[in-house]
Amino acid sequence: MNRRHVLTALAGATASALTPGARAQASGYPSKPIRFVVPFTPGSGADSGSRVYGEMISKLLGQPVVVENRPGASGMIAIQAVRSAPADGHTVFVGTNTPMCVLPVLNRNLPYDPFRDFRPVHGFGIGVVAFVVKGDSPHRSLADLIATVKREKRPLNVGSYSDGYMLVGAWLGLAAGVELSHVAYKGGAQLQNDVMGGSLEFGLNDLGGVITHLKDGRLRGLAVTGSTRDRMAPQVPTMLELGYPEFETYTFSSLYVRRETPDDITNKLADAVRTVMLSPEGKAYQATQPSAPMMMHTRELGDFQRKEYERFRKVAEAAGIQPK
Repeated sequence: MNRRHVLTALAGATASALTPGARAQASGYPSKPIRFVVPFTPGSGADSGSRVYGEMISKLLGQPVVVENRPGASGMIAIQAVRSAPADGHTVFVGTNTPMCVLPVLNRNLPYDPFRDFRPVHGFGIGVVAFVVKGDSPHRSLADLIATVKREKRPLNVGSYSDGYMLVGAWLGLAAGVELSHVAYKGGAQLQNDVMGGSLEFGLNDLGGVITHLKDGRLRGLAVTGSTRDRMAPQVPTMLELGYPEFETYTFSSLYVRRETPDDITNKLADAVRTVMLSPEGKAYQATQPSAPMMMHTRELGDFQRKEYERFRKVAEAAGIQPK
C-alpha cells in the first residue's frame, strides 16, 4: 500500500465526507494564489523560509505564493485567519513549536486545538535550544554551574523569552534538582546582551540566535537539546550526553492547513514543499540558515508534533505549572 492509500485510510472519515465538488476542486489545486500566513513580523526565520520556498513552490505549481505576516497574540491572529478561510489548501499556516505544542499545554481555554483544527503538511526548518553563559564565565560546563548553585544553596537565575523556553528551563530544574528563578524577556537580543554583560547568569535561546556570539567567544554554550551535537556548534554537548535521559526538544517551523482539507490537496502541497527543499536551489538556501531542513511529510510531522506536545505536558505536570 503506498503512502497516498495509507493516508486516505487513516483519514477515512474525512475522505468519505467529501462532496464531488470538493474532489473536483482537489484535482485542480491550486486554482488561485496560495497564502502562507506567518505569525511573525518580516525577517524571522519562519518568514524567510516562507518567502524563499514560496517562490520555488509558485514556479512548481503555477500559482503565486503570497506571504502574509500576521503577528501578535502568540500566533492567535494568524491562526484565526487560517481557521476562518476555506479548507481548500489555499490558506496555509506557518506554525512553530509555540502555538502548535506549547500554548496548548499552558492555556486551558485556547480558541483552537492544534490537533483537531489543523493537519500537518510538511516541515520547513528545525533547530535546538542552547543553554548559554557569558564567554568568560567561571562555569566551564553545565555540571559546574549546577554544582555552584547547589553549593551556594540558591536558585539558578534563568532568562528566557517565550513560554517554550520557560518550560525547557523548568525541565532543567526538575532534572538537575535545583530551584529556578525565571527572568522573562521580550526577545532574544536583550537576553543575550544581559548574559554577555554579566547581569544574567544563564540564558536559553535557539542555537541559531546565539551562534555568532558562540563563535566570537562572547557566549559559551553549555548544552544543546538535540539528539546529537549540532553541526553549527559541534563543541557543545547534548543534554543526553551529559546524563539527562530523554532531555530532547526542538524549535521548528512547518506548514499546516485546516483539518478538513482533502487528502490529495494536502499531499500535493506537501510533495511540492519536499520537491523544492530537495532541489539545488533549496539546498543552497538551507546552507545559509542556522536551522536544519525539516524533512517531515504529513503523518511523520504530525507524530513529531504530538511527541513534542507530550514532552512539554509532562514537564508542566511535574513542575506543578497549571494551565491558565
